Amino acid sequence: MTERLFMADAGRRRVSAAVLAATPEGVVLDRTVFYARGGGQPGDTGRLVWDGGETAIADTIKGEGETIVHLPAPGAALPAVGVTVEAVLDWERRFAHMRMHTAMHLLCAAIPGAAVTGGSVGAERSRLDFDLPDPPAREAIEERLNALIAGDHAVSVEWVDEAVLDTNPGLVRTLSVKPPRGTGRLRLVRIGTGEPPVDLQPCGGTHVARTGEIGRISVLKIENKGRQNRRIAIALA
Repeated sequence: MTERLFMADAGRRRVSAAVLAATPEGVVLDRTVFYARGGGQPGDTGRLVWDGGETAIADTIKGEGETIVHLPAPGAALPAVGVTVEAVLDWERRFAHMRMHTAMHLLCAAIPGAAVTGGSVGAERSRLDFDLPDPPAREAIEERLNALIAGDHAVSVEWVDEAVLDTNPGLVRTLSVKPPRGTGRLRLVRIGTGEPPVDLQPCGGTHVARTGEIGRISVLKIENKGRQNRRIAIALA
């Protein structure tokens, strides 16, 4: 099992960890700050550093059970099992993902009631697909989104009983991806401290601490991707 430190503290950039397994196919640590690819968010990159060695991490994915696998660059040196390494994030890339992912939650808030049919987080450009009969006006969505960002709302994580999905299925905005069930717990990302909040959704991704950290967002374009599928592409301005 790999302890996922980013689930409680997305702002942590590095950590000391013990190597549980190390092969050219991946390095498994007992704990990590590296996010594993999933939910539309890319896996983290960075490096592992130990006494006498260093390896670049080209991607991070989910492994068997509760493990996270750090994929080394081709031909990179590998730490020995049992060695303590310093896992160091490519922070600029990760922080861009955090800003973008949080902005995508706010985009959901800017289009209330519309189900999300797909999405992808990128460091420079992201997109969300909505089940909408008519495309919204690009300028209006951009203005609404940036007003929510400028509100500098707090972003927090809370854990609840997964049975809340039975009593409040509207928490899930995505049609294509459902929150994993079976552990008994559900991770919710809350934006705003009021009731109702600005946004509240199940999410396992990484986010900024306040919406003001996102900075201004540009809505690049809104495309028709089907009879009722509208794709909204955004970028960090």
